[in-house]
Amino acid sequence: MNNKRPPGLLAIVIYKTFVASLLAVTSITLLLALKNYQNLAAFSESYVLETKLTIIEWLIDKILNISPTKLKFSGIAIGVYAIVTAIEAVGLWYEKRWAKLLVLGLVGISIPPEIFELITGITILKFIVFIVNVTIFWYLLLHFTKHER
Repeated sequence: MNNKRPPGLLAIVIYKTFVASLLAVTSITLLLALKNYQNLAAFSESYVLETKLTIIEWLIDKILNISPTKLKFSGIAIGVYAIVTAIEAVGLWYEKRWAKLLVLGLVGISIPPEIFELITGITILKFIVFIVNVTIFWYLLLHFTKHER
């Protein structure tokens, strides 16, 4: 391991850390919503939300339209993915071979479904995520094979 990390690798570590943090917050939010499902339902019907805080009302409606079972599964699955993403970031930071393989595998697996998602309905967010993942995959593939020789 050298002290000066390549800028591309550093960018990937920052991106993975950001994604892991975002996923962790999402997981905690979903699990807290599950724990307080009844209170959330009562709050959504209260006078407080009428004509105020439209974004919060929209978010609560979205959460309440998910069954408690799916909410629990989603919270746990997203939490596990947050942990895996954090492990990827730490492994890449220390320039571990297994981390590069893990990222290559997980990003590589995600590219075909992302292509399908783009075909079924393109949005700017889907397109950006796709471009970022393809760029990460390409960079790590080149970086991995260059350092293996």
